[in-house]
Amino acid sequence: MDALDLLLNRRSASRLAAPAPEGEARQNIINAGLRAPDHGALQPWRFVMIENQGLERFSQLLQAAAKQDEMDEAALEKATKAPFRAPLIITVVAHCTEETKVPRWEQVVSAGCAVQAMQMAALAQGFNGIWRTGAWTEHPLVREAFGCREQDEIVGFLYLGTPQLKASTKVIAPDSTPFVSYF
Repeated sequence: MDALDLLLNRRSASRLAAPAPEGEARQNIINAGLRAPDHGALQPWRFVMIENQGLERFSQLLQAAAKQDEMDEAALEKATKAPFRAPLIITVVAHCTEETKVPRWEQVVSAGCAVQAMQMAALAQGFNGIWRTGAWTEHPLVREAFGCREQDEIVGFLYLGTPQLKASTKVIAPDSTPFVSYF
């Protein structure tokens, strides 16, 4: 699949199973993330791989966070099961530098671009994934577990694996008219 076709037909896959990307395929995914636009060459990203026993540790972390927030049983069970939706999760942290002319928001956007590039690299190699965010990215227990400083931000959890459902080959392009204007 060529690059333009990949970009125009990208879609997330939420049903993922083993195998996860490993070896050269995984390194390609990481390298794609490292090529994200980066004003000031700050490299404001950190990638934390969660797999194997790490999935269990992440499950325990989300369970502890849910208990701390006094969530009901259904939410507690959902939090506990969430990490097992894919064989590999890459937590992407915007590791922001304060002593720079580059504003924090730009550094966060750069880390977001890294997630997009990583997902596209996975797709280009026959894998897929889904970028998940939500309240866990801001939870103090989760932030602490991923070594976030006050100025850092978890921009998402990139779940990766082998898609279990075959996607249709082409995505119907939306009408771009409501999104485009000219100055």
